[in-house]
Amino acid sequence: AYLINDSCIGCRACVTICPCEAVSGEKKELHTIDSDRCIECGACGRVCPAKAVEDAFGDIMQRIKKKEWAQPVIDLDTCMSCGICIDSCPANALSEALLQKKNPHPFPVPDKARCMACGFCEQDCPVSAIRMISGTSAKAEPEPVSKAS
Repeated sequence: AYLINDSCIGCRACVTICPCEAVSGEKKELHTIDSDRCIECGACGRVCPAKAVEDAFGDIMQRIKKKEWAQPVIDLDTCMSCGICIDSCPANALSEALLQKKNPHPFPVPDKARCMACGFCEQDCPVSAIRMISGTSAKAEPEPVSKAS
């Protein structure tokens, strides 16, 4: 699980972003992460202004501007519409939609505003149809991607 060190300023940014309510603490006091609830998504570290979050290896997480967070890009030619990515997303940032009239199967569609850049969808995809692309690069690439279009 992740850990909050003594550099914590109690800003509560980590509490707000945590999808599993693993972070707790009072404003302006040292916060803690419940190791039984932490899913190691890394969102707390990406929002921490004090660099007070350590990953499971003890490395300090770096704050990243939300617009630079990695986003899922889905290759519709590879995607088999299994829904595993939707089930693995702790932020409910993927939903099914019929995107192609020729294909009756719903495909996952990312909600960039909800995505926490955890990469669980990419890790769990059995056919490697999802790539996490840095936020600045993902803007140039349409969502989702299909070579058949």
